[in-house]
This record gives sequence, structure tokens and C-alpha cells, in this order.
Amino acid sequence: MSVLAKRLKEARLRAGLSQERLGIDAGLDEMSASTRMNRYELGKRIPDPELVETFGAVLGVPAAYFYAVEDEVAELLLGFHALRVEHRKQVLAYIETLPQQHE
Repeated sequence: MSVLAKRLKEARLRAGLSQERLGIDAGLDEMSASTRMNRYELGKRIPDPELVETFGAVLGVPAAYFYAVEDEVAELLLGFHALRVEHRKQVLAYIETLPQQHE
């Protein structure tokens, strides 16, 4: 299963949506929404970047989440996305104070 397929399914389940509902809410044709979403989640088809953006908007997650290979990075993206702007700035300022490790 591809990272995108895994993250798409995780986000959909977290939102409590069926494949069909997500597809319809993202603008897919009602007759094919469930089938297309199933193929995306199985990794048999890859949605174009614009559709991934739409999935993110419907599911309330940043599009970058769908491409995060590491689970920790995916969780950080979700957490950061949920913050208000002023808290995002605080997190970024804090990160800049941490020692950077160069491997």
C-alpha cells in the first residue's frame, strides 16, 4: 500500500466518512465515487494533486499529510495544522531554538 493510500484511508476513517461520502464531498461523480475512492485507498490509482488538495479540505488535513512517509511527521503535520496561527508561530520559533543535528 502506498503512503498516499494509507494516509487517505486513515484520514477518512478519522473523519468518520464512507468512501462514497468522501468521494461525493470531494466532487467525484456519485455513480463512481465509491469505486474511485476504493482504488485510491488500495493504491491502484493515484489521484492528481488538485484532488489530493480537495481531499485535504474535505477531511480537514493539510495535503502534505498524505505524502508523509514517517508516522511521526504525519502526526506533526496534523497537530500543526490544528493550531491557531499565533501558536504555529510559537512552534516554529521554538524549533529554531533547538540544536540542529547534521548527520
